[in-house]
Amino acid sequence: MTRFSGHGAEFRAKGPFTSRIAYAAAPVTADQRAENIPGAPAALDWETTLRFRHHLWSYGFGVAEAMDTAQRGAGLDYPATRELIRRSAAEARSVGGAIVAGVATDQLPPGPATIDEITKAYLEQLHDVRDAGATPVLMCSRHLAAAARDADDYKRVYGELLSQSDQPVLLHWLGEAFDPALAGYWGRRETVLEIIEEHRDRVDGIKLSLLDADYEIAMRRRLPAGVRMYTGDDFNYPALIRGDDQGHSEALLGVLAVIAPPAAAALRALDEGDITAYEAILGPTLPLARHLFAAPTYHYKTGIVFLNWLAGHQDHLTMVNGAQSGRSPQHLLTLMRLADEAGLLPDAALAEHRANAWLTTVGLA
Repeated sequence: MTRFSGHGAEFRAKGPFTSRIAYAAAPVTADQRAENIPGAPAALDWETTLRFRHHLWSYGFGVAEAMDTAQRGAGLDYPATRELIRRSAAEARSVGGAIVAGVATDQLPPGPATIDEITKAYLEQLHDVRDAGATPVLMCSRHLAAAARDADDYKRVYGELLSQSDQPVLLHWLGEAFDPALAGYWGRRETVLEIIEEHRDRVDGIKLSLLDADYEIAMRRRLPAGVRMYTGDDFNYPALIRGDDQGHSEALLGVLAVIAPPAAAALRALDEGDITAYEAILGPTLPLARHLFAAPTYHYKTGIVFLNWLAGHQDHLTMVNGAQSGRSPQHLLTLMRLADEAGLLPDAALAEHRANAWLTTVGLA
């Protein structure tokens, strides 16, 4: 029988933190009664999906909607994505919660597309996000990665998008560890800095998910004044958010979807200048994050849903596109132990009941 400590009950929602901006990239909850099998249109449990966003807002986090964590490009089709953004933005307005939302090209069919078709697809989604009332995040596009011949093609597409945006947006750089189809994005690394410099009045910041802390710090120091770095580094986020005497990273992270209670407590400690408490609270979440995002990194979403099920945020393990099979039982068994040590399973009785039922079904009881 698996036992949990119940550690983490002390991490209650206590109002916002102020010294850092932090968006949690939220997962979606599939409708377990629907045919959420590989290749089928996504069917969501809207009530549970939206309730989880309220959980994040209650701890002071903004919601990063329809990003990779929500299985964007991995089963969450664009009709479901558009409805998700619309509903989440309406919920955000109802509570004064912050929300950003992904803009991509995934309404295009798989396969080759022209630069003009890619630009048109991006603009359609940009208008959808703007009309919903969320701040746009210009996500990397698999179509653009395949079609671009050089850096000038990226500049052409992003220049058009930024010139047509009526508000500052976030850029998004997802590394190939998260999506192998995005290898070599921007043509060369300097391209994105050149785009930001040229359009600095239209860029709030850039989310960087390369899992390369040294490069993030170096890039952060080169950003124009007023343009923020949002770390997407789920391996090194405590140090990057803490920062140094030359600056810090804000956060837009998938791991925040499971560590929101302790992370909020850590960020409030940072508000008070208590670095010791910040590190003591957030440090134990890092071994979990590194295991959660271990290679193949793009399957991390399975672990996030598994932990949210153990914590009581949803009642089943069914995922869009059948993605619940993305991690092995041994991987998830280790994840349970790390989650308990990080204080993510405060309802020990519920977690034990669910864990032991799951262990029986996978033959590890």
